[in-house]
Amino acid sequence: MKMTTLLLLITVMTVSAASYAQKITLKEDKASLDIILRKIRIQSGYDFVYSDDILRVTTPVSLEVNNVSVEEALKQSLKNQPLIYHIEDRSVIIKVDEQKVETITRLINSNIDLRGRVTDEDGNPLLGATVTLKGNPAKTTLTNMQGEFVLPDIDPANEIIISYIGKISQTITAGTRQNIVIVLHAEAMGLNEVVVVGYGAQRKKDLTGAVSIVTSKDLEDRPATNFGYSLEGKAAGVEVQRPSGKPQAGVSIRVRGTTSITANSEPIYIVDGVQSATTYDINPTDIESITILKDASSSAIYGAAGANGVVLITTKRGKNQKPVLTLSAYGGVSNVLKKLDVLDRGQYIDLMTELNEVADWTKYKANTNWQDVIFRDAYAQNYQLSLNGGSDNTQYYISGGWIKEDGVVRNNSVNRYNFKVNLDQKVGKIVKVGTSVLFSRWFDRNIDDNKGSGRGGVIMNLLTSSPVIDIFNPDGSFTANPLRLSFNNPAAYTDGAVNGYNNSRFFGNLYAEVNILSSLKAKSLFGYDYATDRYNYFLDPFKTDFGRVNNGLANLNMNQNAYWLNENTLTYKKFIGKHSIEAFGGFSMSRSSYEGSAIETKNFSSSTVTTVNGGSIINSATGSRTARTNQAIIGRVNYAFDDKYLFTGNFRADASSVFGPDNRWGYFPSFSVGWRLSQENFLKDVSFLSDLKIRYGWGKVGNDRIAPYSYFGQVGVGYNYVLGGNLSSGTGPNTPENRDLKWETTIQNNLGIDISLFNSRVNLSVDAYKKQTRDLLFDKPVALSSGFSGALQNVGNLQNKGIEFALNTKNLVNDLKWETSLNLSINRNKVGYIADQVLPVGAIYQREEAAIIKEGYPLGTFFGYVAKGVDPQTGMEQYEDFDNNGILNNDDKRVIGNANPKFTYGITNFLSYKNFNINIFFQGVQGNQIFNATRIETEGLNDFRNQSSAVLNRWTTPGQITNIPKAVADDVSNTRISSRFIENGSYLRLKSLTLGYSFSPTIVKKLGIQKLGLYVTGENVFTSSKYSGFDPEVSAFAGQNGVSGIDYGTYPQVRAFIVGLNVSL
Repeated sequence: MKMTTLLLLITVMTVSAASYAQKITLKEDKASLDIILRKIRIQSGYDFVYSDDILRVTTPVSLEVNNVSVEEALKQSLKNQPLIYHIEDRSVIIKVDEQKVETITRLINSNIDLRGRVTDEDGNPLLGATVTLKGNPAKTTLTNMQGEFVLPDIDPANEIIISYIGKISQTITAGTRQNIVIVLHAEAMGLNEVVVVGYGAQRKKDLTGAVSIVTSKDLEDRPATNFGYSLEGKAAGVEVQRPSGKPQAGVSIRVRGTTSITANSEPIYIVDGVQSATTYDINPTDIESITILKDASSSAIYGAAGANGVVLITTKRGKNQKPVLTLSAYGGVSNVLKKLDVLDRGQYIDLMTELNEVADWTKYKANTNWQDVIFRDAYAQNYQLSLNGGSDNTQYYISGGWIKEDGVVRNNSVNRYNFKVNLDQKVGKIVKVGTSVLFSRWFDRNIDDNKGSGRGGVIMNLLTSSPVIDIFNPDGSFTANPLRLSFNNPAAYTDGAVNGYNNSRFFGNLYAEVNILSSLKAKSLFGYDYATDRYNYFLDPFKTDFGRVNNGLANLNMNQNAYWLNENTLTYKKFIGKHSIEAFGGFSMSRSSYEGSAIETKNFSSSTVTTVNGGSIINSATGSRTARTNQAIIGRVNYAFDDKYLFTGNFRADASSVFGPDNRWGYFPSFSVGWRLSQENFLKDVSFLSDLKIRYGWGKVGNDRIAPYSYFGQVGVGYNYVLGGNLSSGTGPNTPENRDLKWETTIQNNLGIDISLFNSRVNLSVDAYKKQTRDLLFDKPVALSSGFSGALQNVGNLQNKGIEFALNTKNLVNDLKWETSLNLSINRNKVGYIADQVLPVGAIYQREEAAIIKEGYPLGTFFGYVAKGVDPQTGMEQYEDFDNNGILNNDDKRVIGNANPKFTYGITNFLSYKNFNINIFFQGVQGNQIFNATRIETEGLNDFRNQSSAVLNRWTTPGQITNIPKAVADDVSNTRISSRFIENGSYLRLKSLTLGYSFSPTIVKKLGIQKLGLYVTGENVFTSSKYSGFDPEVSAFAGQNGVSGIDYGTYPQVRAFIVGLNVSL
């Protein structure tokens, strides 16, 4: 019995001990008694024993004592408090004054206006923290700029929930105290915080679908000009790849694998409720949060567009505060991660002599390393200015900025100007209207990079150009290979052409909300996206060989894209006892259109006029116009009982003009359920368990992202007919009609578990999923008697399945804070049925395709000959002849590699101490392979091109053992598509390293500002990889679903070092 009593006493009381000190000095103004007692304990070294419950009837304390005894300090602190104390040995025992029990009871039983202040761990006030009466969400208020709040007419026995984005929520008993101080500690994502989901928001603890969340803090920790860069390695199940190292090259994103062969497999991007066609214009510093809907139960609300996942981007809105002006600026320098070793002048001449390539080498004195000529240190600047403020009725967020970013390839650069306005206005008591507007302009000086060989891009050219020539001839034209005068040096690609791209975009929305009833809200939204781009290209008629052949060449491409959206919705929310009900429904309609034209001319009289009108001969002139329309009916129901049992059901009916009349409508249902076991009585007493939830979801989503008019029979130009004895050009049928064309449909099952431990200091989410895509759209062969080779049909299926882990831990939470986030993703892709076809993809110049799409194999399967090594006697590459007929043909080809990784992962460690912080982010890919097609050109040993230094180990004499075959002029048999060029693509990269310093409130106050922070960042600081190319993050065929992991003259990734500041006035 005594042991039981002791354990109960330990459970309900706070017991603290410290080193011994005798005299107390305090100076406090309206501090909580709890804080006062803690400071006395620290200074005195006494143990304090008291119940937390008794503190709720105390009032704030103001006192100033200097070098007094413990007894005097306690006497002053408990003055006018309903408490008494006595000291036993070195323990201070505090309890209720029995003589004041009646007064305390009266105070507890009387309703009060609860007043208080909410701060972070450093004592900084939290603006906009949510203070809610538990069980009555209608009784809620927000803290002001000083972190203060008032919650009127509260029963002292009520429980109050205080929450803030990114902080651990607290639940307190109201009590009779006034001016209480609540300190919220940092958390990755509080259970009560609101998460943006499709067409609304939910508390994190109520989520039943599979979602990943990236906060504005995650974006701030890693400065970037494209928000997609900040997603790399941050979200489980989300693969982010940069197809090129060009400035503003964008990203390719796959959510839980590739779900189509021919249709677009990128997720859709919803920015403030409106679908965005591109992401280049979205300024990361304008973003408040990003939510990625990964499973069908979450994304089915977007129906026909949700098969590839949904990325919801919410931008910053104005706040009820005095205007805050914020400047974010940085400057940096970048360079290539590494350079490749190629032959120098002497080695190149030796090789050419071996190949019987004859030239008067004495004329060519140079020893040029073209990588040194073309690659450079590239500089970047980014300046973003924002103004945030408002009143109870009007809130505004205004921002503008300029980005100038140079590429590591000379003459490659991007300029971007962006301007944004978000405005919210209350009209009376029940109406709210607002707008979100973005305007941007781009100026891009482009460089042709990864076109392979032939007259391909600058990257392949700088590796294979002869080192014996300089940049310019005496007459100012670009030099060429002395053995092939038609092949200019790589500077002709960077300096010999004007290659400019201009883009303007207006993107925004208008909305109106009406609170018809306290539980019923109507909303109407109109969104618009309008973009124009203009591409100009001019090749000088004198400086380059190809320019001379055409006597100058010019292109002008002009495109215009327009999109509008109208949605009208109703939302009903009701709390009835332990029941929480939300119903949502609406109607959506949209239209998108495209118009483009292109003209190419040649035969320029001079280089003075560089526009197409300067050419006297028109090579080609084309134009096109398309449009598509969509409409949808949307519905959703959320239900929760007692915060334990959760249900979400979605339904969307979509109609799309790209399909035939008989299949225009598609129906996409989904549901998900959740069970919060941590709320059950049998787990409530598990003190270390903060939350435990099991989730299951099922849903069906579609993919209508194919070309308009696909179901029509189409005609094409280029057909010639004899009429009256004369040959006349005309049109002819290209594709047959297919009125049965319909949606690609993806069905997905998801099972997940969320675990939160030790007051949310350890948070783990695990999800397992299976996605099955049916009715794949691609060309199926048809009978030749039809007059066509194939027809677009719904044939086949594709599967993705995998498991995801996301772990967040708060390792240290005191002055030294240390937080770790880790995610790991495993995805397995497999092609099911595609009508017994084998589709070759990824064609290599003057060779064959390097990959195939085949039943039973994943997309990204490399296919070719199996290399056996170099024959020591002949010096020729050997290949497996599987049918032993002495002839190498398609029957001898096999699967030789897989571009898909076994798993991908990201690890972030964030540490802070006082005003310093450091963010260390590693990202990795394991188990994938790369087809290094660049080596076909740099180790081909068959023509005039320069080669990699690896060919110094080439076969030269019989009996020699080597892995590099001999040099044979005009013979490509040693460079067939084969396993010889398959390499390990695994890598671990220190993706980002940031060291920051935030000036203390005392200093910034003296400077007359609110916040000031400085930081230095390194991007792609270090990479551990066995890959022999520039960089293992390659995608020469970006945008083609069946091809990945091929390096073919790819513009390399870069290493960057950045210095920046953030200041608020």
